[in-house]
Amino acid sequence: MSKVKYRYNHETLSYDRITTSIRERLTKWGIMFMVSVFISVGYYLIYSLFYDTPKERQMTNQLSSLKFNYQMLSQDLQHIDRILSDIQKRDDDIYRTILESEPIPASIRQAGIGGVNRYEPLEGYNNSNLMIALTKHTDKILKQLFVQSLSYDELIYKAINKELIAASRPAIQPISNKDLTRWSSAFSRGRLHPILGFTRPHNGIDLSAPTGTNIYATGDGTIVKVVANSNTGYGRMVQIDHGFGFESRYAHMHRVYVLEGSEVKRGDIIGTVGSTGLSSSPHLHYEVHRNGRPVDPINYFYNDLSPDDYVRLKEQSQENEMMEKW
Repeated sequence: MSKVKYRYNHETLSYDRITTSIRERLTKWGIMFMVSVFISVGYYLIYSLFYDTPKERQMTNQLSSLKFNYQMLSQDLQHIDRILSDIQKRDDDIYRTILESEPIPASIRQAGIGGVNRYEPLEGYNNSNLMIALTKHTDKILKQLFVQSLSYDELIYKAINKELIAASRPAIQPISNKDLTRWSSAFSRGRLHPILGFTRPHNGIDLSAPTGTNIYATGDGTIVKVVANSNTGYGRMVQIDHGFGFESRYAHMHRVYVLEGSEVKRGDIIGTVGSTGLSSSPHLHYEVHRNGRPVDPINYFYNDLSPDDYVRLKEQSQENEMMEKW
């Protein structure tokens, strides 16, 4: 039972019993409850500043474990990077060299991932920088692996078709040695034109021979261009697409024996030597193009060119380039 309380009455000089209404009691209890709640919250906040709850400790441990795993994964990716770099180097310096393919440019191998910010979902966390860096590293490796996969596909194709490539590559002289009068001009980035009188690139070699001498296709391929007009700079001319990035051109011809679209084999007669176009005497102007760029044809005469002829033509080419610089 609750205690009965009295209050002294100075007028009556007696004690009056104190009575409280239900409302007053509820108010009092409410105040006491609120005070206890505030005290409890205060105790909790003070405790939480110095001590972690079991759940917080569990989450902290999980976060530490996750961060450690990210760091270990980053080290693994660096190890994969080194292995991939070694594979890329062997691909460029060995495999692509053996199969005569151009190395893949670093701008393609190291190309980034374009587009909008694809890492935005990873932003806003305590370890966002770590997660974004790791994701970018992973994307970079995947991109390089994709490029390397395409490179191996290309090399496998070339390895399977090596016999076809060998037959298609320009590999013989377009004029037989027994019909050849002399090697008149070498490949050069600049030489004095005998008719025009100024210096300009000479993208092939000139082989002097009597008019009517047979001209042979230097590799298997398709006739992609025939110029029958003798008044152009090249005069009558034939262009052969050998595939695999190789083309050959035969200019100043007297007669042309092939049509555009026809197939030829190495050693087939495609026409005869003449002096059409900008030519001062009967000869064949012969060019080899690789991947759209003119290259020195003497590097593709595997059996016909003697060592002395090779040295002489190289010296002539260097002399022409020195004259251009002078």
